[in-house]
Amino acid sequence: MLFLLRDKLFPILVFIQSVLCGCANDQDRGNFEKVSQAYDVKQIGRVAKDEVVESSGLEIANATGDLWTHGDGGNTAKLYRITQQGDLLQTLSLDPLANNDWEDLARDEADRIYIGDFGNNQNKRRNLAIYRLSGPTLQDIDTIRFHYPDQRKFPPKKPRRNFDCEAFYYRQDSLYLFTKNRGEGKWVKQYVVPARPGNHAARLVDSIQINTWITSADISPDGRKVALLGYGKVYLIDVVAGRKLFDGAKSCLPIPSSGQAEALVFVNNHDFVFSNEKGKIFRAAYRR
Repeated sequence: MLFLLRDKLFPILVFIQSVLCGCANDQDRGNFEKVSQAYDVKQIGRVAKDEVVESSGLEIANATGDLWTHGDGGNTAKLYRITQQGDLLQTLSLDPLANNDWEDLARDEADRIYIGDFGNNQNKRRNLAIYRLSGPTLQDIDTIRFHYPDQRKFPPKKPRRNFDCEAFYYRQDSLYLFTKNRGEGKWVKQYVVPARPGNHAARLVDSIQINTWITSADISPDGRKVALLGYGKVYLIDVVAGRKLFDGAKSCLPIPSSGQAEALVFVNNHDFVFSNEKGKIFRAAYRR
């Protein structure tokens, strides 16, 4: 539940939580338990920087496990299909779209690809958008425009700048977005936007404190686990039907050698791949 105080939304909580791997118990919602021994994490490839400048998003491209990726804001409006080892297979131009600040990718059950053009470092953008690509060559493009109803100023005062976003995933006709908090309090807010063209108000549905910026998100193919990528950590949350996301059991996987990680995607119900700004690609394989 949330309440509004002087144009600022706060969760109604009876505790102050600082979320770390192995953090103190946060009462009803549980803590993030370290799961270092549950995964084998290793580098499996690298994207050449002269082919893809800063892999900022990842999504599954086909049944063979190839990946779509893209450059960060200010780069060309292109998707790159690569192997999990980083070999470039295809360059897909999406002109006349502009890469204002593309940050993440998602995919639905109809194999449509969503591009999150919602990077908002200064918290002053009024043209936030998600592009939906469909058709056999992904050249049919629709635009999902949205805004944050709780944002009153562009930009807000510095302590209230929590309207940047670099992470989202698709589930059941909706897109779930996670903020990159540039203000105070370390609150990560979760919003939901309909996965259909139009102008929408993003609905604030949950929030939690996490001690690092969130740079990518994905949900496992079976819909049972969400991964949030941070700098040096991956936060894993079990999805519980009928409950808010952060009510689920939570764990934390340290990834200290990953550098500034920017993109993540599940490759099956347990394992995921992530990349950093230097193009290194890592795989976290669950020890069954």
